[in-house]
Amino acid sequence: MKSSTKDQVQGTIHAVKGAVKEIAGIVSDNKRLENEGADEKLAGQIQDKIGQVKKVLGK
Repeated sequence: MKSSTKDQVQGTIHAVKGAVKEIAGIVSDNKRLENEGADEKLAGQIQDKIGQVKKVLGK
């Protein structure tokens, strides 16, 4: 698997996990879990974008 595709897949997985954690934090009124989920979701989105850039650059 290419590096760019791997980054995109892992980024999507992290974004989904983060979204689930964020929702669980909201439902359970747990601010720490909510913030942790938001951070993980953002990190996943960034990793996905890095994969897209690598694909455009041919790496």
